[in-house]
Amino acid sequence: MNATTTQNAVTALSMEGVVKRYRGFTLGPLDLDLRAGTVLALVGPNGAGKTTTINVIVGLVKHDAGTIKVFDRRTNPNDATWKFDIGYVGDTHVFYEYWSGRKNLDFLRQFYPSWSEDRVAELAERFQLDLKKRANTLSKGNRAKLALIGALAHYPKLLLLDEPTSGLDPVVRTEFLETLWEIVEEGDAAVLYSTHILSDISRIADELAFLKEGKIVMRTPKDDLLDRWRHISFRYEGELPAVRAAASHRRDGASHLIISSDHEATLAQLKDLNVQNIQASLMTIDEIAVWILKGE
Repeated sequence: MNATTTQNAVTALSMEGVVKRYRGFTLGPLDLDLRAGTVLALVGPNGAGKTTTINVIVGLVKHDAGTIKVFDRRTNPNDATWKFDIGYVGDTHVFYEYWSGRKNLDFLRQFYPSWSEDRVAELAERFQLDLKKRANTLSKGNRAKLALIGALAHYPKLLLLDEPTSGLDPVVRTEFLETLWEIVEEGDAAVLYSTHILSDISRIADELAFLKEGKIVMRTPKDDLLDRWRHISFRYEGELPAVRAAASHRRDGASHLIISSDHEATLAQLKDLNVQNIQASLMTIDEIAVWILKGE
């Protein structure tokens, strides 16, 4: 998404001071906003609160405090019209099991004024999904495809995805992500994608929000992380002062290996110390996420 679109985009989702309490776990308080046309990956380990966050937004779970707005409309359990702009896919795909895929979609259609049968036909053909088959006969991959069709048929402006590729084989996962990529490219829909598998979302995410123990510990543009973080190895015989921006520092004799969260600051210090044999290599989003969530 270009900078002009970002600057002029409306707020698709706004969360202010949102809290949900369970025995032994509290989500929040969360302050989170998402602009139209932006893809935000909500990243964290299992149990961090990702699913609870999505469920609170979509109204499946009632929050204990704070406000949630979807396109400036407060979520209201007594008025579901704010859900017209939302498409939702979770890691568990719930259908009327003895109904066909077609009948399940027909049931959903009645809730969305902007539902498009052309869209349904287009996606079913793309996925090679037989809508005449009953839901309980579909494989996990085909159930995920049916869920995605149901989420996209009304052209949602806010797409909420909670671990949607969990348990899918690589071929189906690739098809799912390619479809999502095209949707993001062709419009201004906002996407909140909850995952613990960064390789699934790294291609399309604009920003990453890291969730740990119910709290957002960092939110940053994806490209900034890839630009800043590096593996840095070098040799140094003497006593080395604390290295700037070192998330990790391992030493074996004169050999050093550093994971740097700001490689420019680290490299500048090492050059000032006349360190020898400096080598820096790129890190993947997965590797960076591990260190951010470790908090080391």
